[in-house]
Amino acid sequence: MKAESIVFAVAGMCFGIILGWVIGIQQAENQAPALVQAAAAPAQGTGQQQPPPLDEARVQALTTVFNSDPKNAGAAVQLGNVYFDAERYQDAIKWYEESVRLDPKNADASTDLGISYYYTGQTDRALAQFATSLKIDPKHTKTFLNQGIVLAFGKQDLASAEAAWQQVVALAPSSPEGQAAQKALEGIAAAGHSTGGATGAATPGS
Repeated sequence: MKAESIVFAVAGMCFGIILGWVIGIQQAENQAPALVQAAAAPAQGTGQQQPPPLDEARVQALTTVFNSDPKNAGAAVQLGNVYFDAERYQDAIKWYEESVRLDPKNADASTDLGISYYYTGQTDRALAQFATSLKIDPKHTKTFLNQGIVLAFGKQDLASAEAAWQQVVALAPSSPEGQAAQKALEGIAAAGHSTGGATGAATPGS
């Protein structure tokens, strides 16, 4: 599903080029902050593409399930996924929030909620939600990956983003998240902005 990670929303894009934008914004201080947001959140679109259609039948079926069992966290998170995939992030937030209320130990749902916050321009709220996810699971690679992306593109904080991505590589270097994090780290290094830490030296969960 698309909500698994921001990295899949930016798949095919060059981390080096995007990080170049971030670095340029850092060097220029307050110049053109909207450029970074546009580069970092492509799923919000530029008006050139229509969002994917909402699966109305799936929504109806899941809503029926949830209405008959209001404590069904699984149905709530699936509704969040359907709305997320249709790029209806406010609706996705509603259902992800309901899911984590019912099942506060679900790190995946918590992180999907954080991603949805970011796509609606709520950067600080996204980072706070990722922190909650990491309290649930201190080795949750999907959370670290997305935390790094939001820190880089939402906060222009490359040092903290690099630390988050190093965690991903240390925890799961061969995973899709690990490979994406490695590309991001290589982009920072190529631009000459690496903090110099060894990619695999981060302590998981620290």
